[in-house]
Amino acid sequence: MAEYVYPLIGIPLIFVCTTLGALFVFFIRKKEISPKLNKIFVGFAAGVMFSASFFSLIKPALETEVSYMPTWVIVMISIVLGAGFLWLIDKIVPHFHSAEKQDEGLPTRGMSKTSKMFLAVTIHNVPEGLSVGIAFGVALSQPNNQALLVGALLLAIGIGIQNVPEGAVVSLPIKGETGSSSKAFLFGMLSGIVEPIAAIVGLFLAMQIQGIMPWALAFAAGCMIYVVAEEMIPEMTSEGHDHFGVWSFIFGFVIMLALDCIQF
Repeated sequence: MAEYVYPLIGIPLIFVCTTLGALFVFFIRKKEISPKLNKIFVGFAAGVMFSASFFSLIKPALETEVSYMPTWVIVMISIVLGAGFLWLIDKIVPHFHSAEKQDEGLPTRGMSKTSKMFLAVTIHNVPEGLSVGIAFGVALSQPNNQALLVGALLLAIGIGIQNVPEGAVVSLPIKGETGSSSKAFLFGMLSGIVEPIAAIVGLFLAMQIQGIMPWALAFAAGCMIYVVAEEMIPEMTSEGHDHFGVWSFIFGFVIMLALDCIQF
């Protein structure tokens, strides 16, 4: 039963970290985050997610042996499917991108901008939770799984680290929109609830269906890469060439790489 301690720690951690980030609304007087700080936060989060996509998801997927087709073909197909899945959600679910001040998704009437901002972040939290859950599910389904469990926990820690600034990036624009720190904190906290839910779904799928292991890992990676490329990179490089976002991306990337390479 000791092996189940790892997901019991890792899965709630990603939600707790988002909540910690949402608490920033009570300590930062401004109703919106400064462009420089936003680039730093978003760049760091993007670096962590991009690194985790490769080293925690794509790499173990490529190392999986299957008999019915080359593993690299499975990984290629699954990455495209994961990116396509997020693209489809982007096109269907109404949401608002605060950085570009632009609506996306199917047109709706009566939905507030705050709700759309909330949905924008919630959508992009799905692949993060899914990737953590799949990593734990794969680890629990394998014999002699100590190294895999540690790797999954480190992935959760990496995602959790980037969830702290992400929680602030979510909550502060909502504070500016609503004028209420309490509402902004509540929306920021609730945006993170989808992560442990998606993690639990991913965990049980990976545990119950052994054959989907490389498919699931690469699918989650494709979702995360789509979020980084479509949302985060444009935001961290917007408004000038100060390179704050770029350097934060690099630091996030190498920190997640270091976590993934820790040997126990």
